Amino acid sequence: MRQYKSLIVFLILTGAIALVGSQFLPGEWYAALEKPFFNPPNWVFAPVWSVLYIMMAVAAWRVWRRVGVDTAIVLWVIQLVLNGLWSWFFFGLHRTGLGLIDIGVLLVLIALTTVSFIRRDRVAGYLMLPYLAWVAFASILNLSLWLLN
Repeated sequence: MRQYKSLIVFLILTGAIALVGSQFLPGEWYAALEKPFFNPPNWVFAPVWSVLYIMMAVAAWRVWRRVGVDTAIVLWVIQLVLNGLWSWFFFGLHRTGLGLIDIGVLLVLIALTTVSFIRRDRVAGYLMLPYLAWVAFASILNLSLWLLN
């Protein structure tokens, strides 16, 4: 049971970022934007992100248990911060271009984190793959919103 206490810490860290991001929700501004045909309905985002945050936390916890704090965990923390900043840039400031820059850097950092995780714990790396795929999709969506508006 003791080993799972550290998992709670990783869940709290990802939950804190989710909580920060939830302060900047799509509102009237977002509703008024012209959207690409592949834009998912708003209700899709909360359940997808909830699952992804849990998977990210478990992945980081597995790596931390295996190697402690090293480059992989530092990359994970940095990408987590950029993840939270995206909501502020995009929804809070209404800056789709700034959001696009953030999500581009975020995507690269997620890829680097995923590779680092796979090298330390294959399961942890695999747990990051849906997050990488979703942020790649979100990047295309962000780019489309920026171009259309």
